[in-house]
Amino acid sequence: MEQMKKNCAGMESRLADLLLDPDAAPAKVRAHVAECDHCREELAELLATMTLLDTWQGPKPSPYFLTRLDARMREERAAAPASWLDRLRARLAYGPAMHVRPLAAMALSVMLLIGGGTYLGVTNLDQPAVQPGQAAVVHDLQTLDSNAQVLDQMEALSSNNNENGD
Repeated sequence: MEQMKKNCAGMESRLADLLLDPDAAPAKVRAHVAECDHCREELAELLATMTLLDTWQGPKPSPYFLTRLDARMREERAAAPASWLDRLRARLAYGPAMHVRPLAAMALSVMLLIGGGTYLGVTNLDQPAVQPGQAAVVHDLQTLDSNAQVLDQMEALSSNNNENGD
């Protein structure tokens, strides 16, 4: 029984496949359903549900539904709203085909761009302007030149010490 429960774990999704197209179902699934009572009962319940759904007829819509809906919309447009909030709500709900959402999104985008540019402009005011620095080659040559001067001074000192000491 424990072994059957392990095999039944992935069968729920395969039972629907077996129900809809029995020829396309793998032989392993068909063999499992033939051996397992639980899966066979589940398949029979699914088949009964599908058969019941096939016999169900949906209700027919009323032929005057769209006419009544159109008349109701005209009444709502013509009714005078009580407050400015009701007028705004009616304008958004029953107004023209061009809705406010795209306009609001565009206005928000423009505000974000202007606000971001202003923020960058304000934060850049606090920072000093960056002066163009020297090229790396010029800096290296200056360092070598200063090192050469130090070496010349050290040689001059050592030659003076050698002359005085000898």
